[in-house]
Amino acid sequence: MLATRIIPCLDVDKGHVVKGIKFKKIRNAGDPVELAKFYNDQNADEIIFLDIGASHESRETMLDVVKQVSRQVFIPLTVGGGIRTIEDMKRALHCGADKVAICTAAIKNPELISEGAAIFGSQCIVLSIDAKRQGDGWYAYTHGGRQNSELDVIKWARRGEKLGAGEILLNSIDMDGTKSGYDLELTRKVSLSVRIPVIASGGAGTLSHILEAVVAGKADAVLLASLLHYGEYTIYKIKKYLQENEVIVRW
Repeated sequence: MLATRIIPCLDVDKGHVVKGIKFKKIRNAGDPVELAKFYNDQNADEIIFLDIGASHESRETMLDVVKQVSRQVFIPLTVGGGIRTIEDMKRALHCGADKVAICTAAIKNPELISEGAAIFGSQCIVLSIDAKRQGDGWYAYTHGGRQNSELDVIKWARRGEKLGAGEILLNSIDMDGTKSGYDLELTRKVSLSVRIPVIASGGAGTLSHILEAVVAGKADAVLLASLLHYGEYTIYKIKKYLQENEVIVRW
């Protein structure tokens, strides 16, 4: 069994780490380079940077941040937000990213997944899915959670895997920033529908929430933001708690 990964998420806007609730009510959370180094020193397994501005100017700032971070940290970096083309992927990887995450661009052009996987390898391509519940199911949203693509999340996750994505970053819009727990039903259904790793994102508020995402939700990794940014828990404490509850972690 693979070790469960603990992954801090740095949502970056105009050079600053920010955090919101349900993709709204954004507030400042710190300097991305300092936070990345802090989490690297705490033994985070990976770091994910998401450019929530996603404009051309914002992406330039983001890539500069990635360059600075890659000089100081020694864990895998994933960069997402505003990556629309193979050239965007190349630039991100050249600046020090190990993986790229695509969301809106993948829905608009699914072949971008297979093209990226063919050029850089599936291990570099993360399919990011912003999911929102509607009735008994979930739909994938685009443009930072603003537009419903009408794509069923489970079907889209399966298709993304077939196209060559090496991993899925599953973001629950409903639970994002609420600290009321991950959407376990969503996480479990997606995790059991694909063979590639699934990262659970959105809703962590307690240590038990993280454990539930792994045990009940069947997630391979958990993404954390406000729980870490504001000093409520350390990565050490999270890993120790998971290990005490018979979850394999990497030290």
